[in-house]
Amino acid sequence: MTSIALQAGSNELETWLDTHAEAIDTEQELASEILPRLGRAGVFRIGVPTNLGGTDGTIGDAIEAVAKVAEHSLAAAFVFWGQRTFIEYLLQSSNETLRTRWLAPLLSGELAGATGLSNAMKYLSAIEPLQMKARPLDSTGAHARWTLDGGLPWITNLRPEGFVAAAAFDHHAAEDDQVPPSIFAIPHDGAGVVRSPDLDLIALRSSNTAALHVGGTVLDDTYLITADAPAWLAVVRPSFLGLQCGMSIGLARRCLAAVGEAGAGSRAAVEDEAAHLARELDGLTRRLKDGVGNGTFISEPAALFEIRIALADVVEKAVGLEIQVVGGRGYLRGQSGTARRTREAAFVPIVTPSLVQLKNQLAQHRKALAA
Repeated sequence: MTSIALQAGSNELETWLDTHAEAIDTEQELASEILPRLGRAGVFRIGVPTNLGGTDGTIGDAIEAVAKVAEHSLAAAFVFWGQRTFIEYLLQSSNETLRTRWLAPLLSGELAGATGLSNAMKYLSAIEPLQMKARPLDSTGAHARWTLDGGLPWITNLRPEGFVAAAAFDHHAAEDDQVPPSIFAIPHDGAGVVRSPDLDLIALRSSNTAALHVGGTVLDDTYLITADAPAWLAVVRPSFLGLQCGMSIGLARRCLAAVGEAGAGSRAAVEDEAAHLARELDGLTRRLKDGVGNGTFISEPAALFEIRIALADVVEKAVGLEIQVVGGRGYLRGQSGTARRTREAAFVPIVTPSLVQLKNQLAQHRKALAA
C-alpha cells in the first residue's frame, strides 16, 4: 500500500485510517476524530501559499493528497475533499476578511469547512435552480446586509463541533435590477442556522453528512465569498471537481494494489486487465492535474467532465478485478477491505455532479457543437 508520506504525523494518520477504515465507513462514533487527525498530518496546507499558512505546492499536489488518503478510507477522503475545497473557496475569494477570520482554524482542522455548492454547480450547468434566497436589508452601518432563507438536503463535513458552509443564493430584487446569485459563508452559530441529524447513509457514515437549513439568517458582506456566483463558479469548478476526482484516483489505486497482492494464480488471470487499467489511471491522473493546473478546464469544462466519467469507469473495473481475485474471502467479515471498497465504489457515480448529470451535460455540449 502506498504511504501517504505528506507531512509530519502522516504515518500516524495512515496507521489510524487503516485500523479504523471499516468503522469510519459503517459507524459514526469516530466522525469527530477525522478532521483533527487530517489537520495534524498537515494535509490541508498542501497547495496553499506559505504566507497564508500553507506549505506551498500546487492544486495538483492537493489532488494527490486526497488520492493518498482515499487509498485508506474514502470516507476520510470525502471529509478531506470538503475541507480542502472550502479552503480553496477562500483562496479564490476577493474577501480578505474571510481568510483572516477562518483560514487558520480551517488549515489546522479545528474548524470544518463544508462546500455546500453542489446545488450551485448544478445551477451553473443548468441542471437545477438555486434552492436558497437572499433579500437585501437596509443597512445602517458600513456593511450591506441580507436576510437568507432556504435549505440544502445534503452537505458533507457539517461537523457538530463547529463548521462554516458555503452556499449560493438567488437574490430577490426589483425586476429591473439584474443581480446575479451570490455565495455566502454560513457560520454554524448564526441565528436561524439549523443542522439536521446525520443522514442515514449506507456507507461513509463518519463524514458528518447532514442537511442544512437557514431561516431568516442575517449576514453582512464580510461573509460574502463572491457577489457574482456564475463567473466565480466557472473559475473554481476545476478545483472542486479536480479534488473530488482525487477520491476516485486513490480508490482505484488501492483496488489495483489489492489485485497485485493476490495469489499468483488469481493475479495471473487478470494481470493484463489490471496493467491496462493502471496505465489508463495514470494517464487520466496526469491529464487531470495538467488541466486543473494550467486553467484549461475553466474554458473547456467538458474535458474535465470526460475525465471524471472515465475515472469512475476505472474505479468500477478496478473494484471488479479485486472482487475476482479475492474471491470468497471478501465475503468474510474482517478478512479484507474488499466489501468496504465495493461500497465506496458505489458512491463514486452519485457524488454531485453525478455521472448521469455529467453525461447529460456532455450530450448537450456535443449537440450544440454539431449545430
